Amino acid sequence: MMHPAADIRTLLQPGRRVHLAGIGGVSMCALAEVLQGMGVTVQGSDMSDSATVQHLRSVGIPVAVGHSAENLKNCDAVIRTAAIHDSNPEIAGAIARGIPVYERAQAWGEIMKSYKNAICISGTHGKTTTTSMMTHILMEAKMDPTVMIGGYLPLLHAGHRVGKGDTIVLESCEYCDSFLNFFPTLAVVLNVEADHLDYFKDLADIQKSFHKFAEMATFGVASNGDDPHTVEAMKGIKHLSFGLGEQNQVRAENISSDWQHFDVFINGAVYCHVDMGVMGRHNALNTLAAAAASWMLGIPGEAVTRGVAAFHGAGRRMEHKGTFNGAEVYDDYAHHPDELRATIETARTMGAKRLVVAFQPHTYSRTKALFDDFVRELSKPDVLVLAEIYAARERNTYGVSSMDLAARIPGAVYCATLPEVTDYLRRNIQPGDLVLTIGAGDIFRAGEALFKD
Repeated sequence: MMHPAADIRTLLQPGRRVHLAGIGGVSMCALAEVLQGMGVTVQGSDMSDSATVQHLRSVGIPVAVGHSAENLKNCDAVIRTAAIHDSNPEIAGAIARGIPVYERAQAWGEIMKSYKNAICISGTHGKTTTTSMMTHILMEAKMDPTVMIGGYLPLLHAGHRVGKGDTIVLESCEYCDSFLNFFPTLAVVLNVEADHLDYFKDLADIQKSFHKFAEMATFGVASNGDDPHTVEAMKGIKHLSFGLGEQNQVRAENISSDWQHFDVFINGAVYCHVDMGVMGRHNALNTLAAAAASWMLGIPGEAVTRGVAAFHGAGRRMEHKGTFNGAEVYDDYAHHPDELRATIETARTMGAKRLVVAFQPHTYSRTKALFDDFVRELSKPDVLVLAEIYAARERNTYGVSSMDLAARIPGAVYCATLPEVTDYLRRNIQPGDLVLTIGAGDIFRAGEALFKD
């Protein structure tokens, strides 16, 4: 990774030309539009011509398809995604020419310095949902926010928004300590679990990272008081705690049996009533997190009520895909055992005859490190189909396969390819089933293929 001598602040200025390598990515396309709004001349490249690329071109940002040193032209700086390494021809070309190279988190960190309110939502799980919910609330409060979400939000018809207000809200990821490049005024910590163990040494190392992140918040911190790992990480940091336990300052009271309706109490007084447009105990906690942040910002409770009611989920978060052979098909991004547990518990409340899960593990390192936890949670569906592990950024130096999971789970079916997953589902789905494709890779394609001729 590059550590350029040039201060990024001097390069994100009107009249400067910045090249974004991997500009079609979720956070990169948002970054491109924000930089353009700041007066920076923006260009970029991506490996494929997509709807996102076409959109960027439509707003005057030139995008090359494919990576080449020639794409750099006369740029002053290069910003890259984590997936683009020094061997990439654009990065190698920049290094050879002495053009400074930055990580996208560094750019976002510099940008948020110019906002009065920089709300950074972190945690092992729930970031996309909570950031999306917070976006709805901020819009209801007429704060005209700038938004960066790691997923698709129907309200925005995208995963980002460039606003004119003094508030920015960002999904803030701990992987590779990227959120330590941010400058939050308000930090939200949803939960802290053992994950990304290809980078972090252990849970204690992860907790140390979240502690550093929370320390950076200049205005305040809201954190999950029900999660012992989060409580440990927040020791010594003044914070507003949210959760279902009586020890929390932000709590849910008068909770309905389906978790969707409750009153939010803050320091013993009613702040607002919420009727969630999403399901599950885990989303009640996400709502409390958003409510805590809103209260700290001085947002009226009525805006929280309206925003939470209007939010019906982000893309790939219990997203309904359609009906096939009398079965309802959903897709979810869950890829950690704790996320699997929450998703399966929610699905069980929906009254299906059988729960059919097609799961694609995400990364070899996570599968190896949390193997027994995956076995425990994946033993809960009535029918389990296992796709091969989605490699993402890794090579299989861990000697692990989804076949190993299948061997430990009675009745599990292993499929080497996604078409095989689709074929199995097509042949075995029954009327009244709830079918869930789950994983952070491309398992959603197996479910979508059911609806294609």
